[in-house]
Amino acid sequence: MKVTVVGAGAVGASCAEYIAIKDFASEVVLLDIKEGYAEGKAMDLMQTAPLNGFDTKITGSTNDYSKTAGSQICVITSGIPRKPGMTREELIGINAGIVKTVATSLVKHSPDTILIVVSNPMDTMTYLAHKVTGLPKNRIIGMGGALDSARFKYRLAEALGAPLSDVDGMVIGGHSDTGMIPLTRLATRNSVPVSKFISGERLQQVMEDTKVGGATLTKLLGTSAWYAPGAAVSALVQAIACDQKKMFPCSTMLNGEYGMSDICIGVPVILGKNGIEKIVEIELTDSEKAHMKESAEGVSKTNNLLEF
Repeated sequence: MKVTVVGAGAVGASCAEYIAIKDFASEVVLLDIKEGYAEGKAMDLMQTAPLNGFDTKITGSTNDYSKTAGSQICVITSGIPRKPGMTREELIGINAGIVKTVATSLVKHSPDTILIVVSNPMDTMTYLAHKVTGLPKNRIIGMGGALDSARFKYRLAEALGAPLSDVDGMVIGGHSDTGMIPLTRLATRNSVPVSKFISGERLQQVMEDTKVGGATLTKLLGTSAWYAPGAAVSALVQAIACDQKKMFPCSTMLNGEYGMSDICIGVPVILGKNGIEKIVEIELTDSEKAHMKESAEGVSKTNNLLEF
């Protein structure tokens, strides 16, 4: 199993590290446009192998896509990260051109690959990858929902005073501060609704904290987060590589599901060896449907800024 990660910055390097440590891939290729940068990151990570006990080979390349040939899964993290005060949508001008070039270059050398898109604005960049590569819809996946759901669970556990392993919850909708829909109604602690443990007011605060999870970290760090995004990607890659049939909320192209078409937005999917093996349609309340419609309108507005 060969996996390519494009972008050797903090997020890309974290992706490569977590994938390697899990030891299910034979090789991870790390690619970047900055001379020697990916090679240096790869060498540094390989020197952790005897300490962390993995056998995955990590190689670095400066913009040589031939080194990525034959990759079963490719991850796109390329682009500029958010700075404090920036929205994900403000990144579109620069990142669209980068993602277009990266996606087409990857598919040229690995026509059977599955693409995982991380670059922001993530839903729109996933949509762009569909339009410029022409890959089947099951083979292009936007990472955002997996990350947002992890942040939701963190906030739920914090509010409950519970271990994270007790908590389950999901975020659907667009990967933006206004587009996320944390499904508090369905969140549980060991199968018991969290509403049995905390007030509606506290649950509302959990929802709001989840929606600004990325912005909160950007303000604290001065740039986008990288540990949780890297871990989210590695979980998706492992689910595909090991044919785990796991369910994650991911940005996927909808063709009638949830009453939407020609849009990539976060919904629950089953991931296996073919990428997205099934889109799971869950029954939403009228309020959740309204929020989903509003979220989709925001994503479509950003999509309309694209130039193919």
